[in-house]
Amino acid sequence: MPSSVFQRVVELLQRHGVPFDVLRHEPVFTSQQAAAMRGTSLASGAKALICKGDRQFVMFVMPADLKLASKAVRHARGWRKLRFASRDEVAEMTGLQPGSIPPFGSLFGLPTLCDARLAENETINFNAGDHSISVSMRYADYASVERPESGAFAE
Repeated sequence: MPSSVFQRVVELLQRHGVPFDVLRHEPVFTSQQAAAMRGTSLASGAKALICKGDRQFVMFVMPADLKLASKAVRHARGWRKLRFASRDEVAEMTGLQPGSIPPFGSLFGLPTLCDARLAENETINFNAGDHSISVSMRYADYASVERPESGAFAE
């Protein structure tokens, strides 16, 4: 098994034969910092959030310029409760800190729910298991590899 989440992302993408670019940069801790460092639009950032809906943990992926539509998601999914995973829960599930999580719930045994508006970007960008490593790839390739459930999850 690869020793890092970054290596696991690389191996996943290589196994599927999809092209991607890697950018190593100074550590970034917000979506705005990441977009500025990458020289890309905030909307092209694939923000990955781990949340718990009732008793199930899931990963939401959305454009970085949007936020989770908690009330609408709760209603649509029939969940009584929806909350962000704690830092400790995120670390336990992924071995990572918030802000460095790649948008591949499958790497962590989590269902991936992707806001449909992310598909409006030909190319998406995300931190790949490290605050100082970004990956850029075509959205279509991401959707083909991860096969997330698409829907309206952000506002």
